[in-house]
Amino acid sequence: MTPAARHQAAIEILERILSGTAAEQALTAWARASRFAGSKDRAAIRDLVFDALRCKRSFAHLGGSETGRGLILGGLRAAGEDPAGIFTGLGYAPSQLTPTETACNAPPMPEAVALDCPDWLYSDLRASLGDGFVPVMQALRQRAPVFLRVNVARISRAQAQVSLVAEGIATRPHPLAPTALEITENPRALQGSSTYRDGLVELQDAASQAVIGALPLSPGLRVLDYCAGGGGKSLALAAQGAKVTAHDANPQRMRDLPARATRADAQITLTQTPAGKFDMVLTDVPCSGSGSWRRSPDAKWRLTAEKLAELLQVQSKILDEAHAFLRPGGYLAYITCSLLDQENKQQIQDFLSRTPNYRLLLERRLTPLDGGDGFYLALLQG
Repeated sequence: MTPAARHQAAIEILERILSGTAAEQALTAWARASRFAGSKDRAAIRDLVFDALRCKRSFAHLGGSETGRGLILGGLRAAGEDPAGIFTGLGYAPSQLTPTETACNAPPMPEAVALDCPDWLYSDLRASLGDGFVPVMQALRQRAPVFLRVNVARISRAQAQVSLVAEGIATRPHPLAPTALEITENPRALQGSSTYRDGLVELQDAASQAVIGALPLSPGLRVLDYCAGGGGKSLALAAQGAKVTAHDANPQRMRDLPARATRADAQITLTQTPAGKFDMVLTDVPCSGSGSWRRSPDAKWRLTAEKLAELLQVQSKILDEAHAFLRPGGYLAYITCSLLDQENKQQIQDFLSRTPNYRLLLERRLTPLDGGDGFYLALLQG
């Protein structure tokens, strides 16, 4: 495919997303219907689509409309490229620019538009992030690094680097966690590599690894991962020697965990009905995902005030349920990938006010300025 044809494909996919289709679903549907597109074409188109979603407001401002065409046009202008070289109308290229599109008389951008921040969250994010608001929002407009968690139960970080480079994948250690590697070359080769297939490394954000690294873990510690989801944190806990029981309100979310655990040579028990008492209960609760918007940019625009209110209720309910499985003196870990205080500090303050026998031992917040996604951890003891 020519560069112009790739841009036209991105326009068509963005139109589907703007009409309500999830980004991954729209990309998959296009790929299945476009067998002529090679792997490099699909990767380039995916990058165009996700760049446009990360910067939807500013690209729409520069392109003159919040349409697939407007976003791609705005993205070219943001990159300092001449859109006339793409919008040629030849072959499979986008049609030529109209006189209005060529004129490009965009007024100055308001700050929320320039930072690609939803208006309704602007005040809350500014209050939550303080002086970090502008640089964090700017960071969320960029592509996220690709991180790996080294399965230290089976291999050291240095050994994993050697194994990966032999398969053409270059990495570097990341300071956020002693298990973290950042891929610097050839990330798309990872899933075909034996290092990954054999469970020596897993895809996991460095900040997520740092959160697990901050917990008081020891071999044999009985941990209930109460909101296990896909099981990334369960696997990280097991690699540190914890005896992990994984639970999720929707068991279907854990469907891939047994295979992942087998690949990693990890012992994890799955349950729909936790029983007994644990040394630690981990609650990686459903949240806005605002700390990971650069990975899931369409989530930024799908979030509403009503949805956030529902999430706050769910988070509170999970805390009240989960601590019932904790032994006296055990640890309750509350985790979000949110940047919003109402999902983080405020939730913990509210929990402590209604459960006064708990005390806060540790509170940590990470933002994309630290290198990984945005995460919040509160460690409590009952």
